[in-house]
Amino acid sequence: MAQWRAVTLAMVVVVLCPSAAAAAYAAAGESNGVYLGSLLDQPILLPSSDLVANASRLLQQSIARCVESIYRSLDEVSLDRVGVIWREVRSRAIAPVLSVAVALCMVMSFMLVFEAAYMSAVSLGVKLLRRRPEKRYKWEPIEGDEEKGSLAFPMVLVQIPMYNEKEVYKLSIRAACALTWPPDRIIIQVLDDSTDPLIKDMVELECKAWASKQINIKYEVRSNRKGYKAGALKKGMEHYYAQQCDFVAIFDADFQPQSDFLMRTIPFLLHNPKIALVQARWEFVNYDVCLMTRIQKISLDYHFKVEQESGSSTYAFFGFNGTAGVWRMSAINEAGGWKDRTTVEDMDLAVRATLKGWKLLYDGDITVKSELPSTFKAYRHQQHRWTCGAANLFRKMAWNIAINKEVSLWKKLHVLYSFFFVRRVIAPLVTFTFYCIVIPISSLVPEVSIPIWGLFYIPTAITILNAIRNPRSLHIMPFWILFENVMSMLRMKAAIVGVLETASVNEWVVTEKVGDNNDEKADIAEIEPDPIECKERVYFPELGLAVFLLLCATYNLAYCIDYHYVYIYLQATAFIIVGFGLVGTLVSNS
Repeated sequence: MAQWRAVTLAMVVVVLCPSAAAAAYAAAGESNGVYLGSLLDQPILLPSSDLVANASRLLQQSIARCVESIYRSLDEVSLDRVGVIWREVRSRAIAPVLSVAVALCMVMSFMLVFEAAYMSAVSLGVKLLRRRPEKRYKWEPIEGDEEKGSLAFPMVLVQIPMYNEKEVYKLSIRAACALTWPPDRIIIQVLDDSTDPLIKDMVELECKAWASKQINIKYEVRSNRKGYKAGALKKGMEHYYAQQCDFVAIFDADFQPQSDFLMRTIPFLLHNPKIALVQARWEFVNYDVCLMTRIQKISLDYHFKVEQESGSSTYAFFGFNGTAGVWRMSAINEAGGWKDRTTVEDMDLAVRATLKGWKLLYDGDITVKSELPSTFKAYRHQQHRWTCGAANLFRKMAWNIAINKEVSLWKKLHVLYSFFFVRRVIAPLVTFTFYCIVIPISSLVPEVSIPIWGLFYIPTAITILNAIRNPRSLHIMPFWILFENVMSMLRMKAAIVGVLETASVNEWVVTEKVGDNNDEKADIAEIEPDPIECKERVYFPELGLAVFLLLCATYNLAYCIDYHYVYIYLQATAFIIVGFGLVGTLVSNS
């Protein structure tokens, strides 16, 4: 405030000096030389003159009176008046609105922590009671029959959709061709939507190389990319050989299943005719590349070990993850096949199959290696697609779920409330609104207080519930909290886009892969950064919010309202780091 006041006075002096000088010269008498004193009391030698001396004295007196008068006016009237106006606006306009926002955030936070506690209790109970899928469903190994021979094994189609996957296409194709299954009862189908002719030639040559080793592998391309991944999968199932298969396993281009994957998953489908899908758990080959990939591992481990496990164990429903799973062909056909109406075609199919009465099974003991996005740009695109697509699917299917007659009321309630509303809409909304907007603003408004249970106990409980299933990552949980709060800004925007179905709702950007280049981490720092790429790594919304948080924290610290400034400063720092793109690998290896 003192600096602002000084600047204001300086501006007034500059304006008033000419008029004060004119008045001084008009009132001055006769002249003989003297020197004029400046405002800095540094003399400037002039010809001796009584006129100049009198004018100088009168000028100094005039300016002094003006400055004193203005200073007293600003100090006693204007600044006090500004303070009074701020307090009135704060108490009458901001505080009531903020109180409502706090109340809504408390309700949503309670919904979120209750849902997290329920899922954690179920998944922990499954683990402690050892309620493995083999105990809940019939599972027997498939054994060869001397009379039937390989005909004892069902026909399996393995689909590998890819798009310009130069870095990883060999990994997925090699892993699929190494699956343990009778060669005459399995078909590997590579669905290549690549737009780069060189990459297409490379993928085709790889398929021909495996075909020369007596592997039944098909290389399929389309004339366009209509429907993206869903369109490719749908087109792949239209081929005559695909229609002869009983089951279809799907792997994205960076996924590497173990050789016994089919031997462990197909028996569930073979002996339990109501199961439509068997989903495996993802493992990550590059989780230790950087802090961002470690944070992703925490979130995805929680997703699989808690969310997928609890959904599978209670209602035999969860969202298909789009890869590392085996579907029953008849279930896909009965549910209406693949649809490209959202960017989460996998979740769409799972919901429609469930509404037809099919059961979904998650087996966390079966794992498939995969890759996490290591660049922040790729991670942002992935999170936007997942969040926006899920929210948009909720908009499209909510009514159909509500009026469905083939599933129980409790299952419909679970899908609508728990699966969609709380996890896909409430979670991103309350995370950003409460932790990045309401708490900082409350530090400016002492009339509004946030309950300690909402400010501390609920966030602590959610953190603990995540940490329980990731005990080895306990030391980076503080970074996980701050990073997730930063990402909530993007997720909330994506959720709103999905619910409102704006123009960018079906925006699809394939997640960039690195593949074997992850082993060359030492070379990353040696690459000269491109100025254009550096510019693209600056995210102005995050930086703008960081400035807002810094202002709130500084005000809170200056007026000693409470200790919110500690958290707000940390969160502002996280926004600054992310805003300048200083997360993940700074330079893509592709």
